[in-house]
Amino acid sequence: MRKSRLFTALVAAALLMAGCSSSGSATPKLGIEEFAAKAAEPGVVLLDVRTPMEFEEGHLDKAINIDFQSGTFEEEISKLDKETTYAVYCRSGNRSGQAVEVMAGLGFTNIYDMDGGVIDWAAAGKALYTN
Repeated sequence: MRKSRLFTALVAAALLMAGCSSSGSATPKLGIEEFAAKAAEPGVVLLDVRTPMEFEEGHLDKAINIDFQSGTFEEEISKLDKETTYAVYCRSGNRSGQAVEVMAGLGFTNIYDMDGGVIDWAAAGKALYTN
């Protein structure tokens, strides 16, 4: 009886840990070259989720800026067309990863996250714009 309880507890713990270890994200993380190719596709909207100050310091060409850290991010994102394809990025990939999770939760399905953010983009010699 005691071994049966121990076995049951171990199986339950293993299942719980397996569930916690999954990434939970179905949003593709793209490397710099893949992201650049996706961004160049017709109809794709580039979404920079950094602060306005970071955006002004340098952003990808034709990107729009919606600050993930603003108190209105979810409200502003909700106004966007959920059928459009969005290529999302930030400084390092952290905020964009969180942003695409929020977007997925709101029903967006065509979203791509740039792995490494603007840091890796610039390191790869890709252009940033200040206009």
